[in-house]
Amino acid sequence: MPRPTAPRPTVAQLAYGSCTVILSTLAMLLLSQTSSGPGVALIALVGLVLGLLVAMTVPRPKRARATSQVVASSAAAPPRRERVPVQASAQQD
Repeated sequence: MPRPTAPRPTVAQLAYGSCTVILSTLAMLLLSQTSSGPGVALIALVGLVLGLLVAMTVPRPKRARATSQVVASSAAAPPRRERVPVQASAQQD
């Protein structure tokens, strides 16, 4: 029996999360001016948590249902027109 898999993160989620981790960690390190090992580790951990939070709150694209696609595509189709060939004129100038 196959196990259900977790949805994969989108490119936007990865980009926003990575930027948040890097920028927030750098900002906290510069603002706190800490140089101790445990301080740097705590700031790195907080930056990672912030990055995960941002990545998980980025909205995912919604999937359209199959029935709504069928209804929408049939309703939006323009009516078919018959093609009538143009008659050549009897007199040519």
